Amino acid sequence: MIDKDAESLGRVVLGGSTGFIGQELHRRWRAEGREVVTVSRRGADLTWDDQAGIDAAVDGAGLVVGLAGMSVNCRYTAANRAEILRSRLQTTAALRTAIGRAATPPALWVNSSTATIYRHAEDRPQTEWTGEVGSGFSVDVARAWEQELFTGHLPGTRRIALRTAIVLGAGGVLPTLRTLARCGLGGTQHDGRWPTSRARRAAGTAHAFRTHGGRQRFSWVHLDDVAGIIDFLEAHPELEGPVNAVAPQASDNRTLMATIRRTLGAPVGLPSARWMLELGAIGIRTETELILKSRWVAPERLVAAGYAFAHPDIEEAIRTSFARDRALSAPGSGAPRR
Repeated sequence: MIDKDAESLGRVVLGGSTGFIGQELHRRWRAEGREVVTVSRRGADLTWDDQAGIDAAVDGAGLVVGLAGMSVNCRYTAANRAEILRSRLQTTAALRTAIGRAATPPALWVNSSTATIYRHAEDRPQTEWTGEVGSGFSVDVARAWEQELFTGHLPGTRRIALRTAIVLGAGGVLPTLRTLARCGLGGTQHDGRWPTSRARRAAGTAHAFRTHGGRQRFSWVHLDDVAGIIDFLEAHPELEGPVNAVAPQASDNRTLMATIRRTLGAPVGLPSARWMLELGAIGIRTETELILKSRWVAPERLVAAGYAFAHPDIEEAIRTSFARDRALSAPGSGAPRR
């Protein structure tokens, strides 16, 4: 955590404050004594349809953080695809409009993006400078999201697209993987051939079989480091544009699942074939792309600027996450579950 004077940095406007990351950032900044104005569909200081309220909150703020958007943990139906895109573009546009109208604009606007913007990569890590943008629905959303962020002239505000990988912490994806491991289903998740319709291919939602042996790469970052990275970006005005928020060492699916089993003391983990994953995804209303795409991303800009990761090792990050989840679950903890 950056040593800082909370008052000197000014108010934070936090869009998307009720999600997994937003709740943690809100808690941290309030604990530091910093003023935080939250924006969300519900359960926040402001709602996204209150443009006048957002304008007033942004004017004079020191930092704006945008995290809003419908979860991609769903089936990519036409309706869900439209809402995934709309929820990102409209909320980002609301923040950009407010910054453009501000008499005293914020020095920094950090807006969420995704490491999924890069292609399926098994050969080398994708960095901000040498990475190759991929194709398909998820990539199209990421590109449009970043375009909305960088549109227009905001001379008083530095803009950063935070290309975040899978976030580990007391919540997010880990509880689901922990449940699978405890049920004996925490083995390697294998890619394979699966028939896809013409409609899914046209929509860019069909995952093509590429990776053998559960070696699809898994880029990740701990929730503590998401907060630490935003602090770091605020303290380093030379950084702008896209920034990869990922731990330095990517894992792969085989190693990830073995680490979870070892951490939980689960001796058996049955592997899952592609057909099993596809049927399971239909049953729980999600997509296999989330676990079968090889995401190999490196934080070149953060490392070059001197950011020191609090959790660079995946086993330590998983152990820390499970321990915090147990603490939050303990009777009398007084902490809200995420």
